Amino acid sequence: MSSAAIVKKTPSEQLLNDKWDVVVSNTIVKTALGFGFGVVASVFLFKRRAFPVWLGVGFGAGRGYSEGDAIFRGGDAGVRIVKS
Repeated sequence: MSSAAIVKKTPSEQLLNDKWDVVVSNTIVKTALGFGFGVVASVFLFKRRAFPVWLGVGFGAGRGYSEGDAIFRGGDAGVRIVKS
């Protein structure tokens, strides 16, 4: 067998990979946005305390998790639909 053999993925495996790509990228973006808003709130409103940053990161990660859960459960709760 050649070392350059092409592995053909089944449609269900491809759909699962597409969903994971959306979930991971969505969670990273939401967490980064929460971090950004937390830093801004910390600097302008809370005299450079750390809790707004952690609160923002927590909200972002939680939102990413909940939207990922909705994607895997098949619900369309206002999130992007992964097309196969």
